[in-house]
Amino acid sequence: MDIKQIYLDADAMLEGHFKLSSLNHSSYYLQSAKVLEDPATAKLLADALADQIRAAEIEIDTVCAPAIGGLIAGFVLAQSLGARYIFTERVDSKMALRRGFNVHRGERILICEDIITTGGSAMEARAAIESLGATVVAFASLANRGFCSREGSSKPDKIECKLPENLPLFALADFDFEMYAPDDCPLCKSGSIAVKPGSRG
Repeated sequence: MDIKQIYLDADAMLEGHFKLSSLNHSSYYLQSAKVLEDPATAKLLADALADQIRAAEIEIDTVCAPAIGGLIAGFVLAQSLGARYIFTERVDSKMALRRGFNVHRGERILICEDIITTGGSAMEARAAIESLGATVVAFASLANRGFCSREGSSKPDKIECKLPENLPLFALADFDFEMYAPDDCPLCKSGSIAVKPGSRG
């Protein structure tokens, strides 16, 4: 499966000057919502991701997605795994479990995003879940921006990765694009203005 081609075919790999959720800048942006607007494609990707997780023999009770970017990816992955599905959302800028969702002590949770960059949002969701007694056992995403090492890849973690080394990250492909701090962005220095197309834009 050529994940990059799937993103290209869906006009979901954008080129320009973008401000990421991490506040860094990049000349590329992955808009997974464009890929996931086709239910058949969403199922295809989720099934492939579920196959990786099952092959690793990790027991999953529940898939939890950080809103808003991970909502569709998390739902279709839970469906493929036959697991329960919940999501966290921001309340006063902090991830929380709401809408009547509950977890119990020892419940095995997989955190699913559409894209993992440094893993910051996934770790916020983990903190919210584990504060209620459940246990996060793995992370997953459709695309990995290449900062965190995923299962099946020889690329090591970069210093920016916030995911723990002792828990696996499952993803379908690495998209290793250059990122720049705003003060050191060559696109900004050329006079270009960054835009923020993501869910927090």
